[in-house]
Amino acid sequence: MTVPDYISPIVGYRVWRWDAAGLRSLNGKPWLPGTPFSAACELALSRTLVPGAEQQHAEHEAPQLRCTCGVYAATSIRHLRTFGYMPFGIYGEVWLWGTTIEHEQGWRAQHAYPKNFILPLQMVPFGMSRTELWLTYLAAYGCDLFVTHKEQTLPLWFSQAGYQAEGVDLLAQRSKNWYARRREERLIKPGDRLAVLGQGIAVVELADRDQVYAVLWSRARVRVGRRRIRWDEQNMRWEAAVVAGKASIVEAE
Repeated sequence: MTVPDYISPIVGYRVWRWDAAGLRSLNGKPWLPGTPFSAACELALSRTLVPGAEQQHAEHEAPQLRCTCGVYAATSIRHLRTFGYMPFGIYGEVWLWGTTIEHEQGWRAQHAYPKNFILPLQMVPFGMSRTELWLTYLAAYGCDLFVTHKEQTLPLWFSQAGYQAEGVDLLAQRSKNWYARRREERLIKPGDRLAVLGQGIAVVELADRDQVYAVLWSRARVRVGRRRIRWDEQNMRWEAAVVAGKASIVEAE
């Protein structure tokens, strides 16, 4: 999508929500790829859709000087930060055109479309496969993408040039660190819970390369081969998928 070439658009700054429902305004209105967002007066709509409503607000095109309707945008990222919008989602520049009303710290406009997106690193999902799906959806808007981390903003994807090494390297290193932590978390260690089939819940005392030694609630100690232990994501515990005789009682009190 391109801004109409017969106008001189204004560039402002906005914050958008971004989740499984897609890209939305902070009030929940969807922003669709390739489609300008056009404002409508919600007060006028409520009068039209709810006969007899207290709000007697004449229908009009948005925005109007004596109304609050329109697509909002700030004059700078600093203003977004000052007003506390930054934690709510991704942010970036936005094209504004049509009827526009200027205020001290921003504008209300008739039409708008994202110019670029700046993604706080903590909002990008972990794992490169999920990240790729996420970025593919945002790239459909035809906007340049940036990622920001520790006050540093790096290019991630340009509409005319594709992925950029600086941003991709940052995401790749982050995913690598995440996978390393996940592997570490999935190493059974002393203190972990172990559900031993047919014998109950045990607490791991010792784990070596081949065997795991654990204490059951009955105070009996068991030995289980490492190959028979699996992580159960739903129950957030280790489980010993053993058959008869494969989980040995090594000591009982």
